[in-house]
Amino acid sequence: MLVSANVLKWALRFYPPLFFQRIWVVSIDKDFTGVKVKINKSLINNNYNNSIFGGTIFSAADPFYPLIFHQYLTHKGYRVRVWMKAAEIQYLKPGRNDIFFTIKLTGADMREAEETLNKGEKYVKFHPITMYGRGGELCAELKCEIYVRNLRPDETKTAVSI
Repeated sequence: MLVSANVLKWALRFYPPLFFQRIWVVSIDKDFTGVKVKINKSLINNNYNNSIFGGTIFSAADPFYPLIFHQYLTHKGYRVRVWMKAAEIQYLKPGRNDIFFTIKLTGADMREAEETLNKGEKYVKFHPITMYGRGGELCAELKCEIYVRNLRPDETKTAVSI
């Protein structure tokens, strides 16, 4: 489904799995190459050690790479299936305050994905996420394996304005 970055941002802010874990989308780049996210520490996601529950931190990472890949490629005229195939997380320091992270795809990332899809192959690659606490302390590092498959590999792409 084609949507604008602003519509996607607001839809995700109130999407129940994110909303009830206090995961807030701060912004999505208009060209769908990046997203900024905040995990608000609250009574709802507080664990026994008075830090953010690890499941909330892991859940915060889950949807964003697939979403921005899907929107970017859909706006370029592709019809794709995108999901996070695997993930690995290292919890480095307890999130005793809010946690923030930014995902940014480079032009090289997107060219690589498009070239792979245009060859009729599946794009499968690990992408990093680094999460920081309010004071800049490194709290978690993730590797997210993203899977993208072109559902219409024989059709030519027509760009849609973003």
